[in-house]
Amino acid sequence: MRMPLPSAAAAAVAAAALVVLPGTASAAEVPAASFTISDPRIKESSGLAASRIHPGVYWTHNDSDDGPYVYAVDSATGRTVARVTLTGIGKPRDVEAISLGPDGQLYVGDIGDNRNGTWDHVWIYRFPEPRQLGDVTVKAAQFTVRYADGARNAESLMVHPVTGRVYIASKDESKGGLYEGPVELSADGSNVFRRVADVPWVTDGAFSPDGNRLTLRGYFAARTYPWKDGRPEGEGERVDAPWQGQAESVTYTPDGSTLMFGAEGEGSRVIAVPVGQGSAGASAAPKPGSPSEAAPSTEPTGSFAKGAVVLAVGLAIVFAAKRLLGRRRTRD
Repeated sequence: MRMPLPSAAAAAVAAAALVVLPGTASAAEVPAASFTISDPRIKESSGLAASRIHPGVYWTHNDSDDGPYVYAVDSATGRTVARVTLTGIGKPRDVEAISLGPDGQLYVGDIGDNRNGTWDHVWIYRFPEPRQLGDVTVKAAQFTVRYADGARNAESLMVHPVTGRVYIASKDESKGGLYEGPVELSADGSNVFRRVADVPWVTDGAFSPDGNRLTLRGYFAARTYPWKDGRPEGEGERVDAPWQGQAESVTYTPDGSTLMFGAEGEGSRVIAVPVGQGSAGASAAPKPGSPSEAAPSTEPTGSFAKGAVVLAVGLAIVFAAKRLLGRRRTRD
């Protein structure tokens, strides 16, 4: 969702765009490095997912008002190397997130709510990651999503890399929630997502490749939480996320050595931040046949209070801007 930025913040965004933080990776992979998305069609990159079969390629999409498109961007050049057109789905409303599951399929979250939590359902689209890069049209599965505790706005969708279970983090000025989907999504009827934990203001999230950690980011901060028994544990550890203004996306590189942080805007910068042994905890992808998580509990865990406090000042600015934008829309 596009949000107006104060003039001082705009200057900070411009400065952040010049920062290049070198990443680390195994010799078998393309080294992770910051890059700029050069495709003028990608003006509101709102999600990011690292390809597992195309080294150095990242999947992204626009926010709203673009259509059923997903783009593959080569980090070596910043150029689009594929545009996937989705068929078999309705008209996307507010696409906010993308994640790659252990089944080799991309999950696209049409989960934003420009009406601030009034749509009684949202959607997830799923399609196999193309093995060949190039413009292609694919038929996607469409899943209807409802929340057990009522409609809400969300911008973060994460698929666990071992269990394949889908999670959504809602976005709220005071206290968001982490919602767990059913064991398997069904194309028939609604898929009810249930709240399992409290989270701070979240614009995107990503699991480490082995599924042992969950990183959540907002406009002003990011934290990584141990993932145990199907839940985030404790208050997490701070990640040195870059200031990007309209910060909208995060993903791990396939080897787990680097976090890639993205933002909205034409010619937006994706910044590579090496995973530290203390902060985000590097973790490799699971080997085939790895055991799944222990059976999850049914009670919400973790208050994430400190994360919310860290964001408080920044959220006040965003909330004020949001209310101003709302007044303008009302007048229009």
